[in-house]
Amino acid sequence: MSNTASGSTKNLKLKTKNCIEVSAALLFRAGKLLITQRHAKSHLGGLWEFPGGKRESGETFEDCLVREIREELGVEITVGELFEEIRHDYPEKSVHLKFFICRLLAGEPQPLDCAAVKWIEPSELAAHEFPAADAQLLARLRSMNFPV
Repeated sequence: MSNTASGSTKNLKLKTKNCIEVSAALLFRAGKLLITQRHAKSHLGGLWEFPGGKRESGETFEDCLVREIREELGVEITVGELFEEIRHDYPEKSVHLKFFICRLLAGEPQPLDCAAVKWIEPSELAAHEFPAADAQLLARLRSMNFPV
């Protein structure tokens, strides 16, 4: 019986240890949404996603997003309201994602730390492969008209 209990505790510790906190931007322009493509050799390589990245220790999700968008796309944004929050378990790790509505302040997105950038309409979401963690968000986005 003690083996089962310690095994459960061990699993809980692993889940906590491997949980990655991620902040992502939903940037809209002229009825389109910005998506980025992951580098082929990265985790989930080649898939499309919403720009953002891992939160560093002591950083708010909002500060993380401003930093990540500057590094990844070379633009300045303002972070608005939280649109969706998701927790998802992959076999090798868990992710806690926060998606914020953001506004582009300066610059034109460039693929500085991603394979590609693209502005798409809601109808084009299905033509792009996204990580499994984004399924709930994608369903919500498909049912809405993007802001102009």
